[in-house]
Amino acid sequence: MSKKITALIPGAALALGIACIAKWLETLESSAGLHLIGASVIALFIGMAINAFFQPNKTTAPGIKFTSKKVLKFAIVLLGASLNIRTVLTVGRFSLTVMLFTLATCFGLGALIGKALGLNWKTSSLINAGTGICGGSAIAAIAPVIEADDMDIAYGMSATFLFDTVMIVVFPLLGRWLGLSDAAFGLWAGTAVNDTSSVVATGYAFSEAAGDFATMVKLTRTLAIIPAVLVFAAINLHLKKKESAQANGVKVRIRSIFPWFILAFLAMSLLTSLGLLPAGLVSGLKTISKFLMVAALAAIGLNTNFKSLCRSGAKPMLHGFIISTLVVLVAIGVEYMIGIAPYGTL
Repeated sequence: MSKKITALIPGAALALGIACIAKWLETLESSAGLHLIGASVIALFIGMAINAFFQPNKTTAPGIKFTSKKVLKFAIVLLGASLNIRTVLTVGRFSLTVMLFTLATCFGLGALIGKALGLNWKTSSLINAGTGICGGSAIAAIAPVIEADDMDIAYGMSATFLFDTVMIVVFPLLGRWLGLSDAAFGLWAGTAVNDTSSVVATGYAFSEAAGDFATMVKLTRTLAIIPAVLVFAAINLHLKKKESAQANGVKVRIRSIFPWFILAFLAMSLLTSLGLLPAGLVSGLKTISKFLMVAALAAIGLNTNFKSLCRSGAKPMLHGFIISTLVVLVAIGVEYMIGIAPYGTL
């Protein structure tokens, strides 16, 4: 075994160990009938808690960095196998209409709000993506494309998690107060709540039918990762070329900075959509992808200093609250506009 690989083992093993603990805690939570916090958020917070006492050193730093960067990219490639483009057709034009408005709100108004609050564009973009698409998965997928640092990722994860925690309790109460049908509530939860586990918890807290539909809408919403990573890759390439030209006039080679792993991610999605991957294999790859993503977020947590996060974290949290609230209002407003809420069916 080469010295380079040996050097990665301690840090990578630590991140994988945290991932195992986070998945175990998630299982305990689910067995108790709760779906409050997903394993990704648990792993991130455990990593941050460890960082407060034991920061990465010469022994653990190489493996932690490898897990937070390389393993994360590999997990994203495998994630492509679980994104079937045909799913869009089963949900229908009504959910797509609502999603178009919520995505426009996140990436349009969200960018303006982030700029007004003085956030750097990477932090703002991750919060917007997490809110508009699918919480931690979107943040994890877009972060390496725009070369976001661990603090940006921690801000994005924390902002979306805090809002989701509140919505799990508040959403079902609001749905009953508005007198929403199961379909109307499922569509609302599926398009306005962020993380998948939170959508599931929110939907089934209202009714079984609402939970089923909210989950299906959420899976379709996850497909927005595909165009989002391509757009952000193009934006980052443009900014890098511009910065290089301004600095010394040297041209940037696109081949050297293009996020090639995204092509593998798209290829996996295409293979699944065409039915070329067996269902059992897709299920297995999805499980592996989720676990590796949890390990990567554990590594990000190990690199994130909680005190530094708190010192400058008010604005990202405010940004997340504002944009999440706008998405909730836009989603229900569009449902009323197209006649789904309050009593509609799909």
